[in-house]
Amino acid sequence: MRLLPLPAILVSLGLAILAGCDKPAQKEHEEAHKILVTRPVVKDVVSTQQYVCQIHSWRHIEVCALEGGYLEKISVQEGQAVKEGDLLFKILPVLYQARLNSEIAEAQLAQIELDNTQRLYQQNVVAQPEVALAKAKLAKAQSKVDLTRAELDFATIEAPFEGIIDTQRMQQGSLIAEGDVLTTLSDNNVMWVYFNVPEARYLEYEAGKNREALKIELMLANGEKFPYEGKIGAIEADFNNETGNIAFRADFPNPDHLLRHGQTGTVLVSHVVKDAVVIPQRATYEILAKKYAYVVGDAGEGEETEGKAMEETGHAAHAEPVGGASHSAGNEQVSKKSAEQHSDHQASGHEAGNDLQEGVVHQREIVILSEQDDIYLINEGLNASDKIVLEGIRQVRDGEAVEYEFRAPEEVLEHLKYKAE
Repeated sequence: MRLLPLPAILVSLGLAILAGCDKPAQKEHEEAHKILVTRPVVKDVVSTQQYVCQIHSWRHIEVCALEGGYLEKISVQEGQAVKEGDLLFKILPVLYQARLNSEIAEAQLAQIELDNTQRLYQQNVVAQPEVALAKAKLAKAQSKVDLTRAELDFATIEAPFEGIIDTQRMQQGSLIAEGDVLTTLSDNNVMWVYFNVPEARYLEYEAGKNREALKIELMLANGEKFPYEGKIGAIEADFNNETGNIAFRADFPNPDHLLRHGQTGTVLVSHVVKDAVVIPQRATYEILAKKYAYVVGDAGEGEETEGKAMEETGHAAHAEPVGGASHSAGNEQVSKKSAEQHSDHQASGHEAGNDLQEGVVHQREIVILSEQDDIYLINEGLNASDKIVLEGIRQVRDGEAVEYEFRAPEEVLEHLKYKAE
């Protein structure tokens, strides 16, 4: 028995090992290229859009001094809730009271003068114009009394409505001037929430002319939802030309006074999109801010169309002559023309069938209508009959033929998070 040299044995063993390892690797490569495919679903879906918002009290005013003087008394504390008519501030009234007393005395003097003039008129001592002049002086004096009394009333500042007192700008004993801001007062029973909506969304919301169908919710800064829903209260008259947005106002009840003037949050506007084309988000990818999906060709529809065309062409080519020998030349031309049409149809059908070739992957740009949790609502690019790559997007390339496993879209969607009607 002839023994092989040691180097030859080592080479043979190495080749055998490499051959054995190549088969599992090839098998793994084939399995890796077996991708998961599904179809879009057409159904009614609740679409929710989020907008950053500013929260305002429906009544929020600055409390100002109507007259100047020394701030004699502050009757409220910062953050205190007050009712309509409650005393807030009092300005030292000594000067206003003294002025009022002086004007009252002037009015009394004018009244005495009028009485004397009327008595003299009755005695034919003075003429009628003297009486009229005395009446005018009395009216002027009474007007000054009313004005001075109003100034005295302005020294006492009361709450014009129910609300919450903000920071006090002046301290007791301060010398204030007319128009100085003393504090602010907010009525938080109803809150006005302002947010900006793009033009496309505005048209979408206004298309049905039914604002009541919009569900308006408020997400607070801590991530929790405000327990009360709102409604659209107003829409501004003009768009902002710089941003292309228009301001909406949503009105929210605030019985617990949780919301305060100046807060921020996020408004959630939800509405039902009828017959929306729905796909999982993971079935898409992005290139240069554009969304794409891989569509897997299905030759069934293309082959059926081509078969029908061939059948119709065949009937035309083999039509029986109707007029005997006199029509034979004409029938020959018809047959020739039909054959040419059939040939042209085959060529064009094959060219168009590239998109429908079974198992071939094609990149397709899509336009997103809205995004919700784990799904996209498609505006353009896909329909319910398309097959799209669900898993294995990184393993395929445009124009590549692949083996795939189909999964029913209902089965795919039942594991995703979204809101459907």
